[in-house]
Amino acid sequence: MTALCDRSATELSAMLRGGETSSVEITASCFQRIEAVEDRVRAFLARREDAAQEQATAADSRIASGGAPAVAGIPLALKDVLSTRGVETTCGSKILDGYVPPYDCTPWKRLKDDGSVLLGKTNCDEFAMGSSNENSAFGPVHNPWDLTMVPGGSSGGSAAAVAAGEAIWALGTDTGGSVRQPASLCGVVGLKPTYGLISRYGLIAFASSLDTIGTFTRGVRDAAMLLSFIAGKDLLDATSLDTPRRDYTEGIDGGIDGLRVGVVREAFGEGVEAGVESSVRDAVDRLAGLGATVGETSLPHTDYALSAYYLIAPSEASSNLARYDGVRYGLRVDGADSIEMMTRTRGAGFGAEVKRRIMLGTYALSAGYYEAYYGQAQKVRTLIIRDYEAAFSDFDVLVSPTSPTTAFPIGAKVDDPLAMYLNDVFTIPANLSGMPAISIPSGLDEKGLPVGVQITAPVLREDVLLRAAFALEQAIALEGRPRLVTDLAA
Repeated sequence: MTALCDRSATELSAMLRGGETSSVEITASCFQRIEAVEDRVRAFLARREDAAQEQATAADSRIASGGAPAVAGIPLALKDVLSTRGVETTCGSKILDGYVPPYDCTPWKRLKDDGSVLLGKTNCDEFAMGSSNENSAFGPVHNPWDLTMVPGGSSGGSAAAVAAGEAIWALGTDTGGSVRQPASLCGVVGLKPTYGLISRYGLIAFASSLDTIGTFTRGVRDAAMLLSFIAGKDLLDATSLDTPRRDYTEGIDGGIDGLRVGVVREAFGEGVEAGVESSVRDAVDRLAGLGATVGETSLPHTDYALSAYYLIAPSEASSNLARYDGVRYGLRVDGADSIEMMTRTRGAGFGAEVKRRIMLGTYALSAGYYEAYYGQAQKVRTLIIRDYEAAFSDFDVLVSPTSPTTAFPIGAKVDDPLAMYLNDVFTIPANLSGMPAISIPSGLDEKGLPVGVQITAPVLREDVLLRAAFALEQAIALEGRPRLVTDLAA
C-alpha cells in the first residue's frame, strides 16, 4: 500500500474531500518519513511538527465544513530563502543564523490563508548561490536516489524532500536554474514560471531581475494546481505582473496534436552525457508520436548566456548582500570600530562562493568597468530574448535537456567553480529572458539516476507549457522511485 506521504497532491486533495483520509494523517505520514530518512537526506534546516499538526487540525475542520480550497490540508516545505513569520529563515548562511522574519512571503501567505500546512524550511546553497547544495553553511543535502550524489542546487533540499516523500510538494527559487536543475537530478517536476507571475515579496534576494519562485511536485498536474494558488498580482511587489489569478489545471489534458515543438540545436553537443541525450531525444520522439510537429531550432546567442549570467547575477548580488553588515540583524562579530566590525562579520558570516560572487559583482560594477562588463552582459541578455522571440515565431514550445549530466558525486566539483557553473548552461537562458520553463523526468540513465527534459514556452504561456509537459509525462509514465523510498515500502 502506498504511504500517504508518497501520493500526489491531486490524489490527496480528492481523498481529503472524499473523507478517505485527513490532513492530520497526511502530515503525520510526512513526519514519519522525515524521521525515517532525514538523518541521511538532510533536506531540512527547520522542522515544525507541533505547529504543522495544529494547522492540519484546522484544515480538517475547514474541509469538513465544505468549500475548502484544493490546497487545504496538503503539507509542503519551503526553501529557506522564503520569509516565514515566526520561523527562522537563514538562507543557508551563518550570517542569518537565528534571524526570524516578522512577515510571510506572499506565496506562503496565500497558501497558509487557504489552509496549507508547513512542515518546515529546507536546506539550500547559501543565498541560493550554487548548483549542488554543497555551499550551505549547514552541510550538504544528499540525493535520495543515491546518497553519495548531490541533489542539485540551489534548491536541493526542496527537491530531495519531495523525491524522498518527506513533503508532498515544495517551493524553491530559480535564479539560473535552481528549481529545474535539482528537479532533474532528483527525478521530480520543477516549474519556473514567467518572471513576475509569482510575487517575490518576502523572497530574500540574490539577483532581483532573475529571481523567480518555483514549484517542486510529483507530477505536472500538481504543479499546475500549486501555481494556481500562488500566482497573480501582488501590490507588495513592484515587479509582479498585472495578471489575474486563474486555474492552470484547466485544459491541461487537452493533448498536443498539432503543437509545434522546436528542439534546441545548441543543447546537444560537447558536455552532454550520452544517457542524457538519448533520454531527451526519446522524449522528443514521444512528443512526435502524440501528434506534435517537431523541428530543429537555434538560439545562437545562448552560447554567451553563461558568461552574461555570471556578470549580471553577481552584480545584483553584490548590491543585495550589502545589507548584511552586522548592524541591524543576523550575525555580528565585534571589532574595534564599525568598519572592523563589518569586515569581521562579513568575513565570518559569508561562505566562499558568496564571497566570490560579491567580489565578481563589485568589480563588474566598479567605475571604469561597468559598461565593459555589466553593460555588455545586459546587451547579450537582449540578444537572447530576441533569439527566443524568433524561435517562438515558428514553434509553440522548445525542448532541451534540463542539465547536461545526471547527479554527480558530492565533492566532485566543489573545487572547480567553472565546472559547477556549467551545470546550469541549459537553464540560465530562460532566466535571462524571463520565459517559463519546466523540467520533468524523462527516464533513468545507465547508472539508474534520473534525467530531466526541459520544455520552455513564451512569456505567460504557462497553459501551453503545462499541457505539453502533462502529455509527455503521461506518455513516458515513469514510475521509478528512489531506492531509499522503495526499501522503506518493502
